Amino acid sequence: MRGLYQGVTPNIWGAGASWGLYFLFYNAIKGYIKEGRQTELSATEHLVSAAQAGILTLTLTNPIWVTKTRLVLQYSADRTSKQYKGMFDALAKIYRHEGVPGLYRGFVPGLFGTSHGALQFMAYEELKRDYNRYKNVPSDTKLNSLEYITMAALSKIFAVATTYPYQVVRARLQDQHNSYNGVLDVISRTWRNEGAAGFYKGIIPNIIRVTPACCITFVVYENVSAFLLRHN
Repeated sequence: MRGLYQGVTPNIWGAGASWGLYFLFYNAIKGYIKEGRQTELSATEHLVSAAQAGILTLTLTNPIWVTKTRLVLQYSADRTSKQYKGMFDALAKIYRHEGVPGLYRGFVPGLFGTSHGALQFMAYEELKRDYNRYKNVPSDTKLNSLEYITMAALSKIFAVATTYPYQVVRARLQDQHNSYNGVLDVISRTWRNEGAAGFYKGIIPNIIRVTPACCITFVVYENVSAFLLRHN
């Protein structure tokens, strides 16, 4: 049973930190762009704001995701041996043996991966705005939980389907059992050995895993934000 939960600790830390920082940076950047304007942000401005937030968040959280990937991919012919005992042990050993570059494995494809969050947030904002226009209410009108879940699920599936190959490339770069000479080497070897399907390995379980988590995150965020604003 423990094998099914390898990497759960850094995943909790990483997800919490990433979502918190992402919302913080995204709303700060949106507020800066919108300052002094009466018009709403365009789809492009939402896209750029989310991309910038993603880059800042990735820079701070990449080491956590490296440890998560290492723990998940920890396997050996000798089942009694373990390279890492946990999240902090993995962080210490990666830093000791590989230095700072080891903690930032997969950072470059991760930068391309900021397009995932950017597309998701752009789609989410546009869906909310178009839906409120359809109902003939102000664009910032609060929705109910089911409507937020629907918007979040649709935007997440759209983003995953569009950007999934980068996650495959990033995970393979972070795998300590294989040696690659950079992003282009991963892409060429994956294409040569597995074809286009190799870049979409695991997409179904990924969608099943991330979509409910995304829906919960957005519903909690929207409702807690509304609650805090009412009582501020």
